[in-house]
Amino acid sequence: MSAEENKRLAREGIRIWSTGDFDAAEEVYAPDYINHQHHHHPGDAEDLHGTEAMKTFATEFRKAFPDFRDSIDIQIAEGDMVATRATSRGTHRGVFMGIEPTNKELSWTGITIDRISEGKIVESWTNWDMMGMMQQLGVGPTLGQSEEASST
Repeated sequence: MSAEENKRLAREGIRIWSTGDFDAAEEVYAPDYINHQHHHHPGDAEDLHGTEAMKTFATEFRKAFPDFRDSIDIQIAEGDMVATRATSRGTHRGVFMGIEPTNKELSWTGITIDRISEGKIVESWTNWDMMGMMQQLGVGPTLGQSEEASST
């Protein structure tokens, strides 16, 4: 596939997350898809394996942020890899990492690198600004807070 086709496929993966159209996942992701990222379950360092695991994770995430949406800021493709930097937005309306809904509108950034083979996303590495998200939820340290104040 060309770089433009690979970028289109990565955008389609983002569309699935933003719309919750998980029926389209099999068209975009390989059956043995692997997603490497920090998950929102405490102590969960395992990768997501398979489209069903990805859909379950995304469904749980969308329960916490039902109006979740991504907008693409930058997208670069080379060979079988696509890097996408996106800005995510959503309103915290469900339990997330044990945090009861705050009804706060959040915005955070993230980067995903997708590896594509035979017209499907086979592997992703995702890193998103969880610290910024936690600060907006009121459970993380605030910027500019002194070290002394944060240790009390």
